[in-house]
Amino acid sequence: MALDPRLLEILACPDDKGPLLYFPDENALYNPRLHRRYLVEDDIPNMLIDEAETVDRSEHERLMAKAEAESIGLTFSP
Repeated sequence: MALDPRLLEILACPDDKGPLLYFPDENALYNPRLHRRYLVEDDIPNMLIDEAETVDRSEHERLMAKAEAESIGLTFSP
């Protein structure tokens, strides 16, 4: 099950307050500016900074390529 589109419109990174990329098939929200991934567990985004995963350059590039290929946009426009 995917996150509610109304929720996605307001979700922001708790650290820099910027928009995120949502990858429903990976159950993750991603902040491309900080290279930080937030997991979605049981349809609940875990937005705790201390529990986020910082990804390396190759994973960042993979996620960005996937977002472009699948036309995944930011959760909102800053």
